Amino acid sequence: MISFFSPIEQVSGVGPILQKKLKRFGIKTANDLLFHFPSRYEDFSNLLSISQIKINQICTVRGKILDIKNVKTWKRKIFITEAIIEDKTSALKALWFNQPYLTKNLKIGEAYFFSGKVVSSKKGIYLSNPVYEKENLSQETQDLTSNLVHTGRLVPVYPETRGISSRWFRSAIKYILENLKSRIPDNLPEKILKENNFLPSEKALWQIHFPESEELVQKAKLRFSFEELFFIQLFVLRERNKLAQEKAAAIPADIDLIKRFVDSLDFKLTDAQRKSAWQILKDIEKPRPMNRLLEGDVGSGKTVVAAIAALNVARAGYQTAFMAPTEILAKQHFNGISKALQNFKLDIGLLTGKSDKFTSKKLKNDFIEISRKKLLEKSSNNEINILIGTHALIQDKVKFGKLALVVLDEQHRFGVEQRAKLCKRNAGKDGQIIPHLLSMTATPIPRTLALTIYGDLDLSLIDELPKGRKKVETKVISPEERKKAYDFIRKEVKKGRQVFVICPRIEKPEEGKKDVMGWSEAKAVKEEYKKLSEEIFPDLKVGMLHGKIASAEKERTMRDFKNQKTDILVSTSVVEVGVDIPNATVMMIEGADRFGLAQLHQFRGRVGRGKYQSYCFLFTESPSANTKARLKALVNCESGFELAEKDLEIRGPGDFLGVKQWGIPDLMMSSLKDLNLVQKTRESAKEILQQDPQLKNYPLLQARLKNFRERIHLE
Repeated sequence: MISFFSPIEQVSGVGPILQKKLKRFGIKTANDLLFHFPSRYEDFSNLLSISQIKINQICTVRGKILDIKNVKTWKRKIFITEAIIEDKTSALKALWFNQPYLTKNLKIGEAYFFSGKVVSSKKGIYLSNPVYEKENLSQETQDLTSNLVHTGRLVPVYPETRGISSRWFRSAIKYILENLKSRIPDNLPEKILKENNFLPSEKALWQIHFPESEELVQKAKLRFSFEELFFIQLFVLRERNKLAQEKAAAIPADIDLIKRFVDSLDFKLTDAQRKSAWQILKDIEKPRPMNRLLEGDVGSGKTVVAAIAALNVARAGYQTAFMAPTEILAKQHFNGISKALQNFKLDIGLLTGKSDKFTSKKLKNDFIEISRKKLLEKSSNNEINILIGTHALIQDKVKFGKLALVVLDEQHRFGVEQRAKLCKRNAGKDGQIIPHLLSMTATPIPRTLALTIYGDLDLSLIDELPKGRKKVETKVISPEERKKAYDFIRKEVKKGRQVFVICPRIEKPEEGKKDVMGWSEAKAVKEEYKKLSEEIFPDLKVGMLHGKIASAEKERTMRDFKNQKTDILVSTSVVEVGVDIPNATVMMIEGADRFGLAQLHQFRGRVGRGKYQSYCFLFTESPSANTKARLKALVNCESGFELAEKDLEIRGPGDFLGVKQWGIPDLMMSSLKDLNLVQKTRESAKEILQQDPQLKNYPLLQARLKNFRERIHLE
């Protein structure tokens, strides 16, 4: 007998080949298959006699097959299967294209239900490619449509893969539901079900897969949306509670030291920077690990806030690990933080995939190359105050003597597991001490995501830019305005300014290679570099940067651009975060429709960092209304926080910040836009955990949470 958690191979008809294909959807058990929800529904509930049908109508007819045959067309060389269907009122032709096997499946003289669109053409009036289902004669005394699965009702359409159709999903899911009957457990506590008037689990599963009405579909969707969000909330709140039980180094805020550092800066901190720094310092004073997210718009000064925390930690005799997503950004942080802290006699190291550097108080802050072995030795012996690097920091060989603070820049780019690895890097006697964690992002997180996916993090906001920062003028450029934009760029360069040109891809795809997404039309860096340097701006100095360039060449290219040896830099999205060129005033983005709003805002933030008026040109050839709406939002919105909400609204959370790594179904993904639902699930989760922190009285919740932890995709 099949059970709720039976392996998928126990479902009738699932052999090794199907099993492998189902794993692509993450389907390993009967339960997984039941929670593979439809992406949409076909309404075939309009059951008519053949005499009642009308052209262009979608309907279902019931009749016997009088004749069926395959005809091969000479011109297109495809098979057309023709059938004549008859009921008590009339007869109708049905046509299927390239499905010759149907002459074996559909038997002359037998009755079937057929659902599809009524079409009129030179071939006459016919049902085009109808879905079919055999009539069950044992139902004669009942409603003949009551047990229909593929026709005559609201019919579910599922996400599919080659070799597994929606028809297969419908049959397999019905088989499981009928075999489980009343043995489907309900994961939601009775109290929550009653308070929200939710459908019980078994009924909700029937209604989401084989709905009796659109109203019941919506009720089932609401119940499962709530359920999944509720488990996410339970998961992150329990993680938060667990963290509160861990020990961390309690480091008092050295106010005099912080004042001296702030006074040494050549700019004044904003009120938002001061407030955020204070929140972080107060967290670090506590004997339990900080878990804080520092959100700030592009150029708002998050790094200096992190430097304040790192300086305070260093003065107390502890270490800071500072991890960035790219080598370019790690090196920039190393240079910037070393310079900012040069008067405070700290040892700072740089560890990336290709390069290791060190700046020491004994060397008057001169940078020196150092062997990796020596750098790792110094880190393990607590002889480095701040170690800055890329993913290289989470290698097993990297140890810390007294690690007390971990700073992650653009933290959503690192998986949960990567963060956990970095937080267990103490080599010495403080190995049981969990470091404080400060995550930073310039991609503001919408409120609903902050309450769910990032619900275990405390939040600090830098919601104001440094005084004197000018608004970047943003404009959508049509193909006809391209020459005018080039002329403007030339004028800016003649004034001594510099220009970024961003392209969606490195090079054109190989000829003959399948191009489903239309990427062959997208601008490529190599091609654009050649065009700009040879045809458009032959008199200007043009550089090129992309991910496939060797590390040393990347560094040289960025150095030349920063030192104004290059006028125009053609690049992929590698300059999306952290690159700081105050003299650059124009950001030109090719194929702007291929980037998300948050990413476009990041690009725009690479200019306007100096004293000059700056500009962002969005080039697109897409006629799509959706594209126009998105780009218009970027033109009108100056605040990244406002744009983040728009991006969530337009693109959905799956593409926003890469939260698909959580493995959340699409139905629940769309629910992450609903603030009221998110807040309601959070309150319900809090209430349960307050009453029963270990969930001892909720074994089903415990089991589901364990399953949820295993299911989320940890990088």
